[in-house]
Amino acid sequence: MRRNLFNWKHDQVGQLEAKIKSFCAIPQLLDFLQHYIVFAEKDEELNKYILRQHQTAAVDASVGRALDPHRRRGLIWHTQGSGKTFTMIKAAERLFRAPEADKPTVLLMIDRNELEDQMLKNLTALGLGNLEHASSIARLNQLLKDDYRGIIVTMIHKFRDMPVDLNTRSNIYVLIDEAHRTTGGDLGTFLMAGLPNATYIGFTGTPVDRTAYGKGTFKTFGCEDDKGYLHKYSIADSIEDGTTLPLYYQLAPNEMLVPHETLDAEFLSLAEAEGVADIEELNKILERAVNLKNFLKGKARIQQVARFVANHYLQNVEPLGYKAFLVGVDREACALYKHALDAVFTEMGLPPQLSEVVYTGNNNDSALLKEFHLNPKKERQIRKSFGKLDQHPKILIVTEKLLTGFDAPILYAMYLDKPMRDHTLLQAIARVNRPYENEAQEKVKPHGFVLDFVGIFDKLEKALAFDSDEINAIVKDLKLLKVLFQNKMEAQAPAYLGLIERNFNDKDIDTLIEHFRDPERRKQFFKEYKEIEMLYEIISPDAFLRPLLDDFATLSGIYAIVRKAYSTTVPVDREFQRKTNALVQQSVSASQLQARGILEAVLINSETIELIKARQGGDGSKVINLVKSIEKFAEDHSDDPFLIAMAERARLVQESFEQRQTSTSEALAELFAAIRQNEIRKQEQAEKGFDGLTFFVYRSLLNAKVNNPEAVSTRIKAAFVAYPNWKRSDNALRELRNQVTFAIYAECDELEQVTPIVDELFTLLQKADRIG
Repeated sequence: MRRNLFNWKHDQVGQLEAKIKSFCAIPQLLDFLQHYIVFAEKDEELNKYILRQHQTAAVDASVGRALDPHRRRGLIWHTQGSGKTFTMIKAAERLFRAPEADKPTVLLMIDRNELEDQMLKNLTALGLGNLEHASSIARLNQLLKDDYRGIIVTMIHKFRDMPVDLNTRSNIYVLIDEAHRTTGGDLGTFLMAGLPNATYIGFTGTPVDRTAYGKGTFKTFGCEDDKGYLHKYSIADSIEDGTTLPLYYQLAPNEMLVPHETLDAEFLSLAEAEGVADIEELNKILERAVNLKNFLKGKARIQQVARFVANHYLQNVEPLGYKAFLVGVDREACALYKHALDAVFTEMGLPPQLSEVVYTGNNNDSALLKEFHLNPKKERQIRKSFGKLDQHPKILIVTEKLLTGFDAPILYAMYLDKPMRDHTLLQAIARVNRPYENEAQEKVKPHGFVLDFVGIFDKLEKALAFDSDEINAIVKDLKLLKVLFQNKMEAQAPAYLGLIERNFNDKDIDTLIEHFRDPERRKQFFKEYKEIEMLYEIISPDAFLRPLLDDFATLSGIYAIVRKAYSTTVPVDREFQRKTNALVQQSVSASQLQARGILEAVLINSETIELIKARQGGDGSKVINLVKSIEKFAEDHSDDPFLIAMAERARLVQESFEQRQTSTSEALAELFAAIRQNEIRKQEQAEKGFDGLTFFVYRSLLNAKVNNPEAVSTRIKAAFVAYPNWKRSDNALRELRNQVTFAIYAECDELEQVTPIVDELFTLLQKADRIG
């Protein structure tokens, strides 16, 4: 898939030769094979991952810093979704295997239980013998006290109350995930006092904030680098590379937003909320925000928001083919939203399975909360089904679980009804920025989307305490896409709309055929149209679009005509995205449908030439129509090599026509000649009583002066009958080729002709699958 390809950058920007030489250098390729491939499990399947350039650079920087005798600190910021876990795994492995490290201890400190399990599985897949899981404080202290050499995976909080000078070796390397959290209490003090000579490399998925917490992170990990970071892969870098997608937000209607004074007083202006780095920490702050939570969980508001979410999802998100999160302020809000959504969907005649709730249950929960407790098996099934395009649920209702570490590329929209800020906000909204591509459906996710029911994004400077350039890269107002759509319609569309004078009549069709005869011109139009169409799909339905709808529908009609005329394959269900298709169906008039009918295939027979001559329209349209008709006829008779060869010749005529190597009248004459030749062939074939395959073989043998051509062609036909699945089975194909070859070989005086005859036959027949 294209989404699994990545750009290789070089210092000399734009120097392709330098880029190729640097990437393809033998040491570089061997380095990738030896050091930068990870096998990891996803959705219960083992996958192979090759690290991207920013990951390999961070691994090299981490190993270099760890082995530097003069420096002991480093901070790596790789934005959410850019593969930070694999970077840590490879850095740990490289350090463990490095001879200069002299049998080291490598500590991998993880901040979540589920990530700890995944990390252990991935490290085990590397085949490392020295791997330990410190599942308790006592076990961790014992391993370090006993001077264990190898990799230790543990949770960050296992360092609580660690004794001073527990191990004073210098070849201890500590890799800390989500390092911005370790400065929030005494954990850093215990850790660094217990391992005073260790090297500490901090990893973070969010930029370091401008609060006291952020200053502490730089002081702890970034003190030995001029700009605070040992290696940085910012949000802007990630979006530019396509590692993650841009994020756009939209505010919900005012009546559903939290009153500004309540949001400010009980959340945004609280000193303890600044730099909040953990959802558990955020939840403690929200527990005290009584008025805020009462507003968010008001019965009437829950009903109103649920109805809005249901309608928005069905009108805006589901037609795009993606899924959504609804984030409630707490577990009770999630349960209330589930009931409310079920009622709305039932009212619409839709199944309640469209949504599911996922949160952690407790034994002392209320009856309402216990209603949505999940056992581990059920939760795994929900997670897996959510990642599938055609399976329920379509909306997951969450509050804490799945807001970190859960990757579902098909997730496009987040309905945010929980006040969040700084790191917690970034980690949450990053769930929707994962790239997704489905080649079978020609679907490429354009960006992630957040619909804010709280009002957080109305005060971005307060909600995100990061440098302004980082904030600008993080999330943008959806209004910008409306401006972009209008600008494209005003700047790009008029040149195309001006080609239509009489509502897609014959003259208009001829104009389009001639104007887009040049393949590069078509390519540019297709690109521009698809960009405009995707913007329409994202924005629609919206009153903003009304003044532009007629022009967009006409532009879509032009696209349909040109694509149908010149593309080799145009599946009807993929010609347009879903919302655009509905608009076109409503807007296309009878005359437009008639105009499109001009390009419908005609039957190839003795009357075809006169039929085409009698048709209205210019010769350019007739050339395209004939090529399409011949291809369709060959597709319908894919066992006839003559027709397959005829379709190949027709394609060559069209290519020559498009490149203006052949005039329109010359192209039409060549196609007419091909049809006449086919009629002569059909008459000869009928006289012999052969089918298409047998007659083609007979004519080939006759031309090659093979003895007894009628008998040989009959034997070859029998061989094809004996191996009907030869296109799907390599063994059957091999046996069939052998029998065909032996049949000709037995009657051929010039043996060097045998292989070319067999090759031509099978080449044509195998092309049949690609006709049309």
